[in-house]
Amino acid sequence: MKTNRPPHTATSQPGTDRAPRREYNSPYDGDYLNRVAFPLGGIGAGMVCVEGSGKLSHVSVHHRPEVFNEPACFAALRVQTPGTAAPGSPARTEHTVVLEGPVPDWKLFFPWGLQHNGASGNGAGGKDYGLPRFDRARFTARFPFATIDLERDGSPAACTLSAWSPFTPGNADDSSLPVAALEYRFTNTTNDPISAVFSFNARNFMAQRSSVDAMPGGFVLHGAERNAFAAFVAGEDATRCRVNPSWFRGGWFDPLTIAWRDLEAGGPSDAPPISDGRPSPGASLGVPFDLAPGEQRTITLLLCWYVPESDLRTDDGRSAPGTDGGAACGPDCDCDCARYAPWYAHRFASVNDVAAYWRENHTRLRQESARFRDCFYDSTLPPEVIEAVAANLTILKSPTVLRQADGRVWAWEGCHDDAGCCPGSCTHVWNYAQALPHLFPDLERSLRTTEFGDAQTVEGRQSFRVAIPIRPTEPTMLPAADGQLGGIIKVYRDWRISGDSEWLGKLWPAVRGSLDFCIETWDPDHTGALVEPHHNTYDIEFWGADGMCTSIYVAALVAAAQMARAVGGADAEEDARRYGTLADAGRHYLERELWNGEYFVQRTQWEGLRAGDPTAQQQFIHTDYASAEAVELLRREGPKYQYGDGCLSDGIIGGWLAATAGLAEPADAAKIASHLESVYRYNYRASLRDHVNPQRPGFAASHEGGLLLCSWPRGGEPSLPFVYSNEVWTGIEYQVASHLMMHGHVDHGLAIVRTCRDRYDGSARNPFNEYECGHWYARAMASYALLQGMTGIRYDAVDRTLTVRPRIAGAFRSFLATASGYGTVIVDSGVDGAGAVRVEVASGSIEIEQIDYTRYRPR
Repeated sequence: MKTNRPPHTATSQPGTDRAPRREYNSPYDGDYLNRVAFPLGGIGAGMVCVEGSGKLSHVSVHHRPEVFNEPACFAALRVQTPGTAAPGSPARTEHTVVLEGPVPDWKLFFPWGLQHNGASGNGAGGKDYGLPRFDRARFTARFPFATIDLERDGSPAACTLSAWSPFTPGNADDSSLPVAALEYRFTNTTNDPISAVFSFNARNFMAQRSSVDAMPGGFVLHGAERNAFAAFVAGEDATRCRVNPSWFRGGWFDPLTIAWRDLEAGGPSDAPPISDGRPSPGASLGVPFDLAPGEQRTITLLLCWYVPESDLRTDDGRSAPGTDGGAACGPDCDCDCARYAPWYAHRFASVNDVAAYWRENHTRLRQESARFRDCFYDSTLPPEVIEAVAANLTILKSPTVLRQADGRVWAWEGCHDDAGCCPGSCTHVWNYAQALPHLFPDLERSLRTTEFGDAQTVEGRQSFRVAIPIRPTEPTMLPAADGQLGGIIKVYRDWRISGDSEWLGKLWPAVRGSLDFCIETWDPDHTGALVEPHHNTYDIEFWGADGMCTSIYVAALVAAAQMARAVGGADAEEDARRYGTLADAGRHYLERELWNGEYFVQRTQWEGLRAGDPTAQQQFIHTDYASAEAVELLRREGPKYQYGDGCLSDGIIGGWLAATAGLAEPADAAKIASHLESVYRYNYRASLRDHVNPQRPGFAASHEGGLLLCSWPRGGEPSLPFVYSNEVWTGIEYQVASHLMMHGHVDHGLAIVRTCRDRYDGSARNPFNEYECGHWYARAMASYALLQGMTGIRYDAVDRTLTVRPRIAGAFRSFLATASGYGTVIVDSGVDGAGAVRVEVASGSIEIEQIDYTRYRPR
C-alpha cells in the first residue's frame, strides 16, 4: 500500500512491560498473533475464521455464532527427502507437521469443556494441539485475503497460506456465497528434491453420528437433514487426490491417533465410505507431489457448506393479523410457522450444487476479489485509517449479518458467543454503519424497504427491531427516535448513492408518514426539538431536548424537504415548506437553547410534558421508580439516565449523519467544530488508568486509551447518568474521529483512531472483531466514514457529481465505491481546480458529469 506519511513509530506502551506497538496495517507476529481470527464466508452465509497461526476456528455455519467452536480440523504436510545409508551421505528424512504456527498460550488452559470432553483443568482433550507444527507464523491482512507465512527450523519446505472468500462490491450474490478458499504454497528450500503429501483432515463437526462421504477431490461431512460441509481440492490436483472418508471408529483418542499414524505413513489412502454400523468420525484427503530444489507449488483447498434451514425466529410482540402463525405465534411456539432460511438455499439445492459453482467459478471470483483488494489498498491515506476501515469490513462476513431467502438483509447488533445479540437490524445501531451502503447499495436499500414496510404501522410508528423471518408484527417496544429519524436521512443518502428516483418515489409515502409520526410524538408543539421522552441507542429515554437527537431530527427534516420536492406531487411544496420551516426552528433551537458556548447539551425536562409523571410510566425501558430513594432522586435531579450539562460524544451526531448523506449540517459549522473539539478535549483519554468505570470495562481499561461516551467538565453530572456513560465504544470513536476530520481536525481524529486500533492489536483482542454489545458489532462500521473524513470524497448518482473536499495537504489517492462501480480517486498536488482530480475505474463504470473540488480551508 502506498503512503504519503511515515508509519507510526513503534514505541513501548506507557505504564506496561508490553512489547513495542506494531505498525498499523503491517503484519502480526509474536504476541500480536494471540487473538487474530479473520472471518471467511459470505454475507449472511455463515463464517469460518482463519487464525494468526493458520488454524481454522469460530466455525459458525448453522446461522448462529459459535465463537469457541474449534473442531479438530487441520491441514498437514508429510515431507520425505532423498538420502542414503552410505557413510558420510545425507540421511533420508521424513517428518509430518501440521500446517499451523504455534498454539497461543491462552488456549492451553481454557474451558473447552463447554463444547468438548473435560474443562480447563482436564488437558484440552479432543484438541489437536499436541501434534507437531511450525515454529513461527506471520499474519498479513489484505481484506478479503489473509496471508500466513509459516517457518519451521530444519524443515525442507516452507509454507505460505492464503485464505480468502469472495468479496466484490456491487455483486451481492457472489459476495454472499457459503464458501472459503485456502491456498497452500510450498517451497523447497533445500538443494535436493523432496516428495511430499499435503492432507486436510477433519472430524465430522456438522453432527455426531452422521455420515461422511467421498466426493471428487474431497469429502463431505453430513449433518442433520440436508446440512453438509464439503472440502475438496481444485484444478488438476483433484484427479490426484486420495480420499479416506472412513476414519477409525473407536473410543478415547482412537480416531485422531490412527488418522495421524496414517499421515506419518504417507497417507491418506483411498478408502470407500463406511456402509454399516457407526458412521465415520471424520475424513482426510491427500495430494502427493514432488518439488525440485527451489521449486514452488500451490494446492488450493476449497471449502463450502449448506445449511438450508434453521430454528431462528424472532418477534417484536405477536405476529400481526394475517401473517403466518396467527396471534399466538412467537419465537418459542411449537406451531408450524416459518423460520429463517438463508438466501443461498434459495439459489442452490444442495451442498453439491454449491461445490459445483465454487469449483467452476473460484478462479473468476478470486480475480474479482483481488481486484477489489488491490484497488482498496492502492491508497496513500494513513495506515491506521486503512486498517480501521478494512478490519471492520469483516463484520459483513460474520454471523452478525443474515440474508434471508428473498435477498433482504437482516442483522443482529452483534454476536454473543453462541447466539445472536440484540435482534432486528436495530435502526439506531445500524445508523452508524457506513460500509454497506457504499459497497452493496442494493443490500442497504433492502433495510430501508423493511423499515418503511414491514416494520412500520399505518400510523407511521416503526419497530426499531424487526422480526425474522421479516414480516409485519405489532410493536410492543417504544419507537426509537434516533433510529426512526436516522432512517429518513438514510433514505436520502441511499437515493443519492443509487440515483434510483423510482425507488424513492415508491418509498416516499411511508417516509412522510414516519416523519409525521415523529413530529407528533416527540415534537407535538412544533418547536423543532424533541422534547417529549424519546428512546435512543443508550437503551433509555432522554427527557427534554438534547443536542444528539434534535440534531438528527433537524437533518431528517432537511432531507425530507428535499425528497418531497424531488418526488413531486400535489402536496410536495407544502410538505417541503412545512419540513423546512420546522428545520429552521430546530436549527435555532439547537444554537439558542442547547448551546452552552462550548458544546451542545441536554435541557432535562419532565414536568409539563404530555408524557406525564415518569413514575407512572411502565412503557419506558429499564426505568424503575419502585423505591422511595428513586422517587426522591427524581424530585431532586429529574429522571434517571440523562446527560444534562454533559459533553456527549454523540452530542451533534446529526451533523455527521447529514454530512455522510450529502446534506447541510444542522447547526452553525463553527459551533459543531467547537463541540467536536470539546469532545476530544474532555472525553479522549490516552490512558484509562485513573478512570472510574463501574459499567462494562472490557471495552477499554487500565493502561489502554479511548474516547469516553460522555464527561461533565463543567460539573453537574447526574447521580445516575445514562447507563453506558463511562464506557468506550469503537463505533462512536470512529463517528467522532471522522467528523473531526470533516471539520479540519485531522490530527485529533487520527489520535482517536490510533488509540482504538491499539486496543485491537491482536495481543488481547482480535483485530478483526471490534465488540460492543457482542462480537463483530455493527456500529464499528462507522470506520468507513474515515475515508470521507480524510478526503471529502462523495459521489452523487442523481447529479452525477463527484465532490472532493480534502482535509489533508498534498497529493493523495483514495478508494471510491459507487452503485455502478469502484475505483481510485487521484488528487494531484498543488492545484486548485477541478482538473486536478481524476478517477481510475477498476470495476464497472462511474459516470461523472461534474467534479466539485475545493481544498478545505480552516475558518
